[in-house]
Formats: sequence, C-alpha cells, structure tokens
Amino acid sequence: MQVLIVLVICSLIVALGFLAAFFWSVKDNQYEDTYTPSIRILFDDNEIANQDTEAEETK
Repeated sequence: MQVLIVLVICSLIVALGFLAAFFWSVKDNQYEDTYTPSIRILFDDNEIANQDTEAEETK
C-alpha cells in the first residue's frame, strides 16, 4: 500500500514537470508561428549555396 502512495506522489511530480514545461513553452511563443518552420527547410539550402558562391566570387 505504501508503494502506491510513493507512485502517486512520483506521478504527480512528473505531471507537474510536464505542465510547467508546457506553460514555459507557451510563454516563450513556441506555438505562435506554425507555418514558417515548415517552409524554412526549403529555403535554407538556397541561401547557403548563394553565400558559398558569393564567398568564392569575392576571393
């Protein structure tokens, strides 16, 4: 029976940790822009390629 009390307390602590992490991420505006990260990966390679060619041209 004592094991159940310990497990309930541990589960409450873990749940409070996840809840705190969720509120921290919402407060940090991590869920504000859901569109840009999905398309940002499409443009990163072009910018790096352009920077590399510009760097080679300046040498």
